[in-house]
Amino acid sequence: MQQQDSDQMIERIETGIAPSSAPVNDAIRAGKQVWLVAIAEDPASGEIVSGGIAEQTRRTIQNLQIAVEAAGGSLANIVQVQVFLTDSADAKGMNAVYADFFKQPFPVRATVVVKELLAEGLKVEMLATAVLG
Repeated sequence: MQQQDSDQMIERIETGIAPSSAPVNDAIRAGKQVWLVAIAEDPASGEIVSGGIAEQTRRTIQNLQIAVEAAGGSLANIVQVQVFLTDSADAKGMNAVYADFFKQPFPVRATVVVKELLAEGLKVEMLATAVLG
């Protein structure tokens, strides 16, 4: 579905990740920019993956990768990431996995600790912005 917004088309990117029952999208493109959101869900079933912060961070970033690739880009096109954690003690584990996926120049990043996330058992959620050529 596309919507006219000034001189830019806003386009929903079909990622193939199990759709949410909430009124949200995994990826939206406007011009060369793509906005992405990912959680630690199995892309086929939509179920939250089991395990600790390492497993959940890995799945979350893999879902970001699926979404940005569906838009025609790669993780290298991501310029900004916002990370939401439910426990500040998980920052070290999240950073270790994050460094496996993102290399210099790293995206600009903010990490925020929140009381809870909407899905039960969810420890991490990420918002990202990519710029495609």
